Amino acid sequence: MTLALLSVWDKTGILDLARALIAKNIGILSSGGTAKALREAGIPAKDVSDYTCFPEMMDGRVKTLHPKVHGGLLGRRGIDDEVMAKHGIEPIDILCVNLYPFEEMSKKNLPLEELIEFVDIGGPAMIRAASKNYKDVAVLTDPSDYPMAIEAIKTGGFTPEQKLRLATKAFTRTAAYDALISNYLNGIEKEFPDVYTVQFGNGRKLRYGENPHQMAAVYGTSGIAGQVALQGKEMSYNNYLDVHAAVSLCRELDGFATVIVKHNNPCGVAVGKNQLESYLKARDVDPVSAYGSVVAMSTPVDTEIAKEICSTFVEVLIAPSFSDEAREMMKTKQNMRLLLLPPAEPADEIRTIDGGILVQRTPAYIEDWKVVSKRAPTPDEVEALKLAWKVVKYAKSNAIIYANKTETVGIGVGQMNRVDSAKLAVQKAAEFGRTMKGTVIGSDAFLPFSDTLEVAAAAGATALIQPGGSIRDAEVLAKADELGVAVVFTGTRHFRH
Repeated sequence: MTLALLSVWDKTGILDLARALIAKNIGILSSGGTAKALREAGIPAKDVSDYTCFPEMMDGRVKTLHPKVHGGLLGRRGIDDEVMAKHGIEPIDILCVNLYPFEEMSKKNLPLEELIEFVDIGGPAMIRAASKNYKDVAVLTDPSDYPMAIEAIKTGGFTPEQKLRLATKAFTRTAAYDALISNYLNGIEKEFPDVYTVQFGNGRKLRYGENPHQMAAVYGTSGIAGQVALQGKEMSYNNYLDVHAAVSLCRELDGFATVIVKHNNPCGVAVGKNQLESYLKARDVDPVSAYGSVVAMSTPVDTEIAKEICSTFVEVLIAPSFSDEAREMMKTKQNMRLLLLPPAEPADEIRTIDGGILVQRTPAYIEDWKVVSKRAPTPDEVEALKLAWKVVKYAKSNAIIYANKTETVGIGVGQMNRVDSAKLAVQKAAEFGRTMKGTVIGSDAFLPFSDTLEVAAAAGATALIQPGGSIRDAEVLAKADELGVAVVFTGTRHFRH
C-alpha cells in the first residue's frame, strides 16, 4: 500500500488513522477541511487539487470528480496498470470517506436551496468506485472501523475478507444515504413520499417465525429491535412482538406499572404503591394467561420481584434495570430472557401486504373528552376510565376493558362483535373470582347498539369511555342514563388489528 485518500465530514478518529498511514510511509491525499485538520496536526498530506492539477471549483462542489481520483480507485492492478501509467494515475489503496450530514440537516427545516448543498456527490461516487474495486482498495466509511484498519495497516495490509466486508458496508451506507434524500424529496409538501424507502441493519436470523415451519429474522440497532437478552434463550419472533406490545403500553402508564402480554394482547395491567404490588395485581387479573407470558415493568427489579417472577413461568421480563441480587436469583430460570427497557424510538408502523406495504403514522394529538351522560363520572371513575382507555389502545379489536383505578379486572379482545368481548371479559374475571362491581369499561370504538353497555352494567360496571360517533349514540346514551352509567366520549377511535 502506497497511497490513501482521506476526505471526511465527521473527523472522529481521522488523525489517529492518518498517523498510522504516515508511520508506514503511506502517502495521503486530502482536500478541504480534512486537509486543513491534518496540516494543523502536523500530518503531511497532498492536496487533491495539486495531485489532479485541477483546482477545487464551484464552492467545493467539484474537487474529487476527476479521472486521476476515480482512475486511482477503479484501476485494476495487473490489468489497468499501463493506461494508469500513461495518464499519470497513481493507484489509491485506501479510501476513507464519510458523507455530508443530509439526514441531520433535513431535520432543521432549511429552505430546499440550502439543504440541497448537503447532498454529497463526490463522496458517494468515490465510495462506490472503491467498493466496486474492493479486491484492490480498502474503503472506510465508519469511524468505528478505524481501529481495525489501523491494525491492518500496522501488520501489512487488509485481508480479502476485510476488504469485502468494508465494501459491503460502504454500499449499504450509500444506499441508506440515497434513500434519505429520495424520501425527503419525494415527500416535499406531502404527508408521505410517493416512493418510500427504508433500511434496517443489524440483521439476525431467528430460530423460526410465528410457527416452526416459518423462517424469520429481526433487523434494527435501537429500541426493542436492538436489544440482546442479558440471560436466557435466544429471543423468538413472537417474543419480539409481545415485548413491543408490552413496552408500548407500559410507557403510557405512570408510577409503578406492570403490563403482562400473551399473544400480543394485554392479559393483566396494573399500577401500584410499589413495583411488586403492581406485578402481583397484574398477574392476578388472569394467572392462567400470565403463565408463559411477557412482562414489562416501569421501574427496576429487586429480589422481592425476582422471587415472584421465579415462582412461575415467564418467557421474557423487561425492565429499566435489575439488581445484582435479582440477576443472580433469576439465573435459576435458565430459559427466561431478561431485557433492559430502552428509550422509545418513534417510527412509522410498517406492515406488509400482498405486493407492497402499509405505512401508518400516529402524530401527537390531544383527545377531547366530553361527558355526554346525565351523570358525570366520579373522581375514582375518571381515574379508572383513564387506565381503561390506555389499555384498550393496545388490545386487539374488538376490545372491551373493565378496570378500576389501579388495575384491569377483565379483558375481552379479538372478537368479531363487541358484545361478545364484553361477555368474554366477564366470564374470564369470574373464573378467577373477580367481580366487575364498581368497574368502568373502555371500548376501542363506538357502541353500535346498547347491548354491550347492558352486559357491562349487569356485571357491575358504572361508567363507560368510548369514541362516540354511532348513528345510535342517542339510543345508547338513553340506556346509560336509565342504568345510571356515566359516559365519556373521546372522539378518537383505537382499532388495533
